[in-house]
Amino acid sequence: MQNLKFDQDIKPLSEVRNGMAAFIKQIHETKRPLIITQRGKSAAVLLDVHEYELMQEKLNLLTDIRTSLNQLNKGEGISHENARKELRGRIES
Repeated sequence: MQNLKFDQDIKPLSEVRNGMAAFIKQIHETKRPLIITQRGKSAAVLLDVHEYELMQEKLNLLTDIRTSLNQLNKGEGISHENARKELRGRIES
């Protein structure tokens, strides 16, 4: 996802409502989210679907990494050599 450009990517709800098609085109082309404000405060974020899916994949990967690190810290992991042996055993079976 591209970095937000504050002068282009923050719009009031009334402006978005009146030009939704143009703003959807903008997020597809720029790959930047659009921050929608209501009464001067941030209210919602409009994202390109592909960018949202990438964010979800990254979040899932980071969650898996954190889980793995927690397991290793608790001594629940196995050595690299044991993992290789186990995988080879499964492949050869």
